[in-house]
Parts: sequence; structure tokens; C-alpha cells
Amino acid sequence: MSGLIGKKIGMTSIFDENGRNIPCTVIEAGPCVVTQVRTKEVDGYEAIQLGFDDKADKNATKAALGHFKKAGTVAKRKVVEFKSFEEEYKLGDTVTVEHFAEGEFVDVSATSKGKGFQGVVKRHNFGGVGQATHGQHNRLRAPGSIGAASYPARVFKGMKMAGRMGGDQVKIQNLRVLKVVPEKNLLVVKGCVPGHKNAYVTIQK
Repeated sequence: MSGLIGKKIGMTSIFDENGRNIPCTVIEAGPCVVTQVRTKEVDGYEAIQLGFDDKADKNATKAALGHFKKAGTVAKRKVVEFKSFEEEYKLGDTVTVEHFAEGEFVDVSATSKGKGFQGVVKRHNFGGVGQATHGQHNRLRAPGSIGAASYPARVFKGMKMAGRMGGDQVKIQNLRVLKVVPEKNLLVVKGCVPGHKNAYVTIQK
């Protein structure tokens, strides 16, 4: 799937032609520079590597600096490969937000917000021990029983228990593009996308 790398700006809402208030997310999409072109002869598959968001040379390795120098650009903070571009791109070309059009649908993926160590009620939507009945005291949010008796005498893998929540790679599919603002490199999509403000997102169509 072809696409772009972007940065989540935040959420807002706009009114459509019928006067309905639509929640939406504003994304700074591109411009992205083509930093590598994968070919079937050399790499075994066809794809285009895009780089987004400049960073200082002192913060990049010499290998990365050499890689970006071939494309005639400065070091980039985020690099992602995309397949199935209809257009032919060469090393050093720029892909802008105009790659998308209003009304089409896109998939947006990013790393979700990290929420730290959470209990089973928040992490897995447990109801709590006994649903606050049957004389439960001071343990309404406890997980309850997690194992069996002398057989199998262990806790099964995958048991829903407390642990780290969030920080996962999440993809939201079929978000409608409400507005494209080429002069400011902005893309407005309906609904919410994963990640905190200023998080890097990958937009695919």
C-alpha cells in the first residue's frame, strides 16, 4: 500500500455541509523524501523508502548520513517503506500530502499511548471480584482466581492479568479524509488515530 509518514497534531471538530459536528484528527503529512528505491533485481521486492522530519547531523550515525547523502537530503528521524506506488519515483524525489484526495479512505497506524502498569479492571475490563457483593471487602478490583488445583498446578500462558498497558502498534482502518491542506502539509481525517500528540504516524491508502 502506498502512503506517507506524518505527525499527529491533535484532535478538533468541523461541520459538514449538513451542519453535523464531526470529530477529526489533524495530521502533518509529509513532505517525505525518497531515500531509497527497492527493486526486484537487487532486493527481491519493489518498494520505496520515505524519510520524514529532519534531524541534526550530529544526532545521526555516519552510516545513516551516508545513506541520506545518496538521496541528496539531510538526516531524517523517521524512515518507512511503502509498496504499490502508482507513480514512478526516483531517489531524492519528494512526496507531498497531495498524494491523498478528499473523500478517500486511509489506514493510520502508530504506537498507542503507554499507560504503564495497570490492573485487570482497566486493562481487560474485568468487573472486579464479586461485583462488589457477597461480602467482598477491600478487593473489588482484584483479578480473582488465576489457576487450577493440583492439576495442572500452574497458570496457563495468556491468562489475562495485570501488566503493562498501551505502547502497542495499532492500526485504525478506513478513516475518511475530510480535508487536504497542501500549503500547510495538513491532512484532516475523521475520527481518532493512535498515539500521543506529535507521535509519528503512517498513513496508507
